[in-house]
Amino acid sequence: MQENNQSLAIHQEEDEQWKQSIAARVFLNHFFGIHYHIRHTEENSKLADLDRFRNYAPRMNEASLDMTKRMLLNAWNTEYALRNTASMGDDSFLSNALHWTFPQAYYCVWYSLRAFLATQGVMTNDEMNIRRRTSRLVANSYYPRYLSFYADGPLDHYHVHRLPRGHRKPGLLLADTPFEAQAQVGQFLRTTRTLQLRSLRQKLQTNPAIALRSERTGKILEKFSQQNWQELSDRIGLTTFLDLFSRLRISSTNREIERFVNIDLDFKLFNVCLLDIVDHINAVHEAYVVKAMGVAAYREFLASLPEYLQNSFVQRRFTERIRPEIDTRLFPLTGQIAA
Repeated sequence: MQENNQSLAIHQEEDEQWKQSIAARVFLNHFFGIHYHIRHTEENSKLADLDRFRNYAPRMNEASLDMTKRMLLNAWNTEYALRNTASMGDDSFLSNALHWTFPQAYYCVWYSLRAFLATQGVMTNDEMNIRRRTSRLVANSYYPRYLSFYADGPLDHYHVHRLPRGHRKPGLLLADTPFEAQAQVGQFLRTTRTLQLRSLRQKLQTNPAIALRSERTGKILEKFSQQNWQELSDRIGLTTFLDLFSRLRISSTNREIERFVNIDLDFKLFNVCLLDIVDHINAVHEAYVVKAMGVAAYREFLASLPEYLQNSFVQRRFTERIRPEIDTRLFPLTGQIAA
């Protein structure tokens, strides 16, 4: 009898561990889906084919140039640390390193995005302001198609854009077809948007000064109509790749990340996916910076980098990803820097 009870307890513990691991596996599936989607779309989704990129020629001043360079250095230093971590240790080490690799992956993208925005004279570090600006850039086709997906709409009435199969429910395994990858990304957008809307609702309704109230009674609303959810949807704007990466930062600051520790998950694959997505996103942002600064000025900047960044992923990305997108017959070798 005692042996049966012990066996039952072991099975119950294993079942509980499996349930806890599901969320972590789904998270990996989603990021692998983005990685797969990028890899199977990039050949037909060139920056040089975008009118926004071809015509990008902001007039920078010394302040915007200085901000751009500082944000790039922040992005590259963070990416340097992320890449070093990914190259060290086994799955056990990598699982315990998620407490810092998750936010590192987010801030790699965050700082490179701010460098891109700085070329336009946008100096703010306000998160909501930057989110809104990113939404407009995504919607207005500044990004290649493999990064231009987004979701909008009120709770449970979402629309996923630029992912033809993004409305499908994905499976529980890693994507092995372009359609399944789109389904994974679409599901990631929807679940992230749900978290955004519910978080905003909680923020509003727990503050009597800003809470939504019944027009009839004036009392704080406890139940939301579709119209109420639509109002919140309008407030948060679009859900883009930036919001998906924000999930990494949020996971690292609460107990959610504990689900990733001590489970049977391919953490090396997780790191490969994160690094590849970061590489593609940052290549886009850096390409716009090259257009703004000019090739010669950008090369000069690269030559001034600290030794540990010399001949690194920064130079490789410029040589292999960015330089081929820039035709010097069409784009100036020197940027337009105002006096």
